Amino acid sequence: MELDGKRTLITGAGRGLGLAIAKLFAERGARVALADIDGAAVEQAAAEVGHDAISLRCDVTKPEDVQAAIADAVAAFGGLDVMINNAGIEIAKPLPETTDEEFAQLMAVNVNGVFYGIKYAVPALAQTQGCIINMSSVAGQAGVPLLGAYSASKAAVIRLSQTAAIELREAGIRVNAICPSFIQTEMVDRLVAPFEAATGVDFGDLAAVAQGRLGTPEEVAEIAAFLASDDASFVTGSYYTMDNALSASKQ
Repeated sequence: MELDGKRTLITGAGRGLGLAIAKLFAERGARVALADIDGAAVEQAAAEVGHDAISLRCDVTKPEDVQAAIADAVAAFGGLDVMINNAGIEIAKPLPETTDEEFAQLMAVNVNGVFYGIKYAVPALAQTQGCIINMSSVAGQAGVPLLGAYSASKAAVIRLSQTAAIELREAGIRVNAICPSFIQTEMVDRLVAPFEAATGVDFGDLAAVAQGRLGTPEEVAEIAAFLASDDASFVTGSYYTMDNALSASKQ
């Protein structure tokens, strides 16, 4: 999937999935703006991506930050074709042990951040009949012990994506979500200790039984590239499961 000239803004792009998506998009001809709450990290990431990628500091829990990031990307590129709402955080605790503050912060990043990314990108995307890609998770499709708050937030991302796809169809804006399982990222690294403590099973063995192996950020980036490309012109309102048959084994 070639992405020549696709003007793209990616949140949470300082590392992990966001950075992998930025690299692949830039390699395939997109003009990429990387946004992240960690200004130093995203500046370094943009330099790593090259291809004249730009970096923007953005706290997705603040609507004014999201508006500013979109405005800056539009100013730099002359428009916007692709908005990727990737920024997210995790909590690995049983629900009764999750503090009110932790729950509120997780929802602020994972749900509010996606809502703002959809809402404030619409005026720019309506000019180009562009697309929105939201990062959800297989955890958003079912309950997962230790990931209850995270699962709830990612379920919300799926429903936001579907509703936006219907509402924005007449404007020519496509909206889809990606639902990866365990991927080789720092976020998954942070889940190792709590999962091993709760289950008494080596995390690698647990992942092997559940999904065979860990996925790679590059594999997630390929799905994002397809959804952003003209090859996906009739794809909207969908959520793409990437889990090496983890979900299939539960049905």
